[in-house]
Amino acid sequence: MESMPDLVGPTTPLHHPTVDADHGTDDTPALSVSEGEQVLSDLAAQFRRYVVLPSDDALTAVTLWVAATHVQTAWQHAPRLAIVGPAKRCGKSRLLDVVTETVHEPLITVNASPAAVFRSITDNPPTLLVDEADTLFGSAKAAERNEEMRGLLNAGHQRNRPTLRVSGPNHEVSKFPTFAMAALAGIGDLPDTIMDRSVVIRMRRRRPGEKVAEFRTVRDTPALHALRDRLAAWLTPLHTQATDMTPPMPVEDRAADTWQPLVSVADLAGGPWPAAARTACRTMTIYEAEQDQDNSALNIRLLTDIRRAFAAEGDPPVLRTGRLLGILNEDAESPWPDYSGKGLTPRGLQILLKDHGISSANRRLPDGSQAKGFTRLQFADAWARYCADPAPEQTSNPSAGA
Repeated sequence: MESMPDLVGPTTPLHHPTVDADHGTDDTPALSVSEGEQVLSDLAAQFRRYVVLPSDDALTAVTLWVAATHVQTAWQHAPRLAIVGPAKRCGKSRLLDVVTETVHEPLITVNASPAAVFRSITDNPPTLLVDEADTLFGSAKAAERNEEMRGLLNAGHQRNRPTLRVSGPNHEVSKFPTFAMAALAGIGDLPDTIMDRSVVIRMRRRRPGEKVAEFRTVRDTPALHALRDRLAAWLTPLHTQATDMTPPMPVEDRAADTWQPLVSVADLAGGPWPAAARTACRTMTIYEAEQDQDNSALNIRLLTDIRRAFAAEGDPPVLRTGRLLGILNEDAESPWPDYSGKGLTPRGLQILLKDHGISSANRRLPDGSQAKGFTRLQFADAWARYCADPAPEQTSNPSAGA
């Protein structure tokens, strides 16, 4: 097997041996291996064949997540699998291809309306699959248009969270189930409410020399479908046992809810999987918590720097987007000149501000011209909630003493 690349993110190395049920590995004696342990090892080997994952922890997580879809009616929570990366050609879609061919009842939601999706969810739910999720949530306008889909994905993480719709000639209120596991792939992070309910796989481009096999649907899916059938044959008879399980978890709260199905599957398989699952759970959860802290600090830093930019311009009622970005990117002591490798851009600014409901629009400037910009009033609520009171010199007009 090929070695894993150095990791950007959680770095705990794990070993996934390809186990032969009759002969063992090259360096171990023959073992009696359960079907669960064997099929998980075989599934992990298929992921390694087609995709360079960022770590063995990520390989463990993806393998167990796929297996968990085959008995998802046993779980209290339906974890999302967030496959994200910073740019194109990071292997996100290829990973989703392999996931699609091995999960329980895949439902690809390309161009599907939220109404079509929730009407497809039954008491035996499919596995929802969303590629290019950044087109749904990557901008403020797109996120607003797809708010209903985001709500469905949030509600479907937990049992007994139906959506209500008026239907039929008598306009009767009907309940539609939302509970279903879902995998989403896209550039950049998904909305916070989805990321918080997800096992997050942070993909990146392969280095020169990192090789994977080409994936051809007609040629390669039969082997993946055989694995899918083996997963179902192993887990279906264990449904009641899985339902009753309360495995010891290395994390708490929502992270525990999200990871419990994966850890339960690992415990059902035995062998190295229980320890591997808990290591992945702990390591990846800690990493995402640190990311949240970093993102929160960055977000607050942006709000503070924008307030300083308005103050530096004399607190005008409107500030052009171009001028605001110029001030931010000229501050060599701030993170903005190096943000995303080319400085903070209009799109980057829009994404960072969308959680506060702040977006640029065509504004009339004091000289009568129009340009994309922000009003000072747009930031007033966010400044009051998240930013410390400015020092007196920050709010004074810098030209007053001239």
